[in-house]
Amino acid sequence: MIPEFEDATGNLPPGIHPATWDEVVDRFGLTPWRRQLLEGLRRALDSLESAGCRGVYIDGSFVTRKDIPGDFDGCWEAAGVDPDKLDPALLEFANLRAAQKAKFLGELFPAEADADPYGNSFLDFFQMDRDGNPKGIVAVELRK
Repeated sequence: MIPEFEDATGNLPPGIHPATWDEVVDRFGLTPWRRQLLEGLRRALDSLESAGCRGVYIDGSFVTRKDIPGDFDGCWEAAGVDPDKLDPALLEFANLRAAQKAKFLGELFPAEADADPYGNSFLDFFQMDRDGNPKGIVAVELRK
């Protein structure tokens, strides 16, 4: 279940909040633009799932109270993923991930990859706001 946003920040409370795809759609698909972002995210998740990915973590302004998020951000569990079955755009990080943004309207990274010069993984990095304060993200299981 996805908890309520924090009043002070508009973010989810700290932690990883498991949710089904339907819960993500119900909670974050409230406007035509958000539904369009969800369509792109669903296409990316379909590719990840068909390549063997077990789970994805959704972050960014998309999982906040923000009315018009710019896009979605997230990361995916790389264990068991066959890169040959993955949409090549999901492995393209050049030009500020332009290929991912063009195809999916957002960007996704391997969860275990280094996100910053300090060695934080994307999974850890996405659980901090720009000021280093903890915030929540949403986990969606793809395979059981």
